[in-house]
Amino acid sequence: MNSESGRMPWGLTVGVLLAALLAGCASGRPLMTAPLVYAVENLSPFNAIAPEVRTDTIDVLYVTDRTPSPREDGMLDYGIGRSLSVAYGSAVVRIGGDPPWQELAADATQGVRPRALELSLDSVTELERAPPTPLRTRIIDGKPAVDPATVAELQRVADAFAGHIRERLQKTSRKEAFVYIHGIQNTFADANFAIAELWHFLGREGVPIAYTWPAGHGGILRGYTYDRESGEFTIFHLKQFLRGLARVPELERIHLIAHSRGTDVTATALRELFIESTARGEDPRERFRIHNVVLAAPDMDLGVTIQRVAAERVGAGVDRVTIYTSKHDQALGAAMSLFGGLVRLGRLEESDLIGGLKETIPANPKLAIIEYLGTRGGGIGHDYFRTNPSVASDLVLTLRYDRDPGAANGRPLIHKDGIFWAIDDGYPGVSAQ
Repeated sequence: MNSESGRMPWGLTVGVLLAALLAGCASGRPLMTAPLVYAVENLSPFNAIAPEVRTDTIDVLYVTDRTPSPREDGMLDYGIGRSLSVAYGSAVVRIGGDPPWQELAADATQGVRPRALELSLDSVTELERAPPTPLRTRIIDGKPAVDPATVAELQRVADAFAGHIRERLQKTSRKEAFVYIHGIQNTFADANFAIAELWHFLGREGVPIAYTWPAGHGGILRGYTYDRESGEFTIFHLKQFLRGLARVPELERIHLIAHSRGTDVTATALRELFIESTARGEDPRERFRIHNVVLAAPDMDLGVTIQRVAAERVGAGVDRVTIYTSKHDQALGAAMSLFGGLVRLGRLEESDLIGGLKETIPANPKLAIIEYLGTRGGGIGHDYFRTNPSVASDLVLTLRYDRDPGAANGRPLIHKDGIFWAIDDGYPGVSAQ
């Protein structure tokens, strides 16, 4: 990469750079375009689903440490405030216009969309709230210990949460959870819309979960700094949530899909959980059963990632890691300028790994760094993992069909070298290049 290619013109202010980054992270309300893979391979994502989920609504299980902020119409909402306690509940997302199921099925399999399909929140119901952290302590036998009543309440909430997961698993043949962790400048609604549409196009099997943290402050400098530190704030709660998922033995696999700044939140939480497990003599793969970690357009410093994630061998604790990058991601180009021109992981090209840096990345067949070569990425090119039907197709092939990269495995990516792959517009059919 040209040394200046990651930088915005010097005349732009920091405020403009931050505005670009913030604008690139907001989720849109229209239903995403159907992935190309279903039409190209003549597949139907909905053959095996139960009749009760063939509707224009999607019931998302949300987990949040945002503070409640009810709307004027009385519907529960959550704002940007940071809550010391984690809540979970049900958010029902509606695909607007009352489309019949046949229309939604045709949209997914044939790309037939005669009218706009808009997403909206039908209802939000908080089901349980855990005790605030840090947990209340008492002096017991001369030593500080967590208050027994608090421990009992925490266990009750954990058991109730597990019960809701089990109830949802009974309605699907796939005993899996798909968890979405958003980036900055996303609202509570944005997070639920994103996982709802992804789960819809993944075939509506398994359990869709939105993990939504206190982002969406608004403004330029304050918005970026507030959201970034909210990402630091939420890490303990994300670990708490992942431990809770791991305690549901009926859940066979967990898939984590993180976007933008949410990738650093996710990677940091996994790093700390895996260090904790290893210190206890546990295998994190067996304990947490995380099958896929997807880092889409990661807003992470490359050097920091290598030292804190790769050096700690975080990838060894999961079955597969997929990283989507794009040199046309203007939001991350702005971030590179803001942070002194240092490479962001989501803008990584193979040529960026110089001076022996490439050799520091493990040659792991379960790690794939996939560069999107096209420019159709929604807005300023930051949301391509879901808005671009080619990249979304690869996400489907990874999460739904469990295919490894390579034409021989049914994922005809362009192989560059080692763990480096590429994807262009038209994938997985005729190449646009």
